[in-house]
Amino acid sequence: MPNPVVHFEICGKDGKKLQDFYSRAFGWHVDTNNPMNYGMVDTHAGGINGGVTADPEGPAVRVYIEVDDPQAYLDKVTALGGRVVMPVTDLGMVVMCQFADPEGNIVGIVKAGQQ
Repeated sequence: MPNPVVHFEICGKDGKKLQDFYSRAFGWHVDTNNPMNYGMVDTHAGGINGGVTADPEGPAVRVYIEVDDPQAYLDKVTALGGRVVMPVTDLGMVVMCQFADPEGNIVGIVKAGQQ
């Protein structure tokens, strides 16, 4: 399947509390051993892994779509009525961006081969 969903993100104002909640509720392994204390989730059960983290904007659930050229897809979604939320950004371990679809849902795009 071209451009699969490869990552999910569950956000809230208290990232640590959410990380503990999802770890305890579903047995997910949440690793925050990184400079941003981002809770990388490994379900150890197959499927899509993701992250649980703090977001000052408050609660949100997002998916991330893998593509070969993030800028080209960001240009395409904006031409179709989407809005850039985060421009293409190289975070070292991943190149990503985010857009809002015409209904306001925030969706992420990640460069292929980096998750």
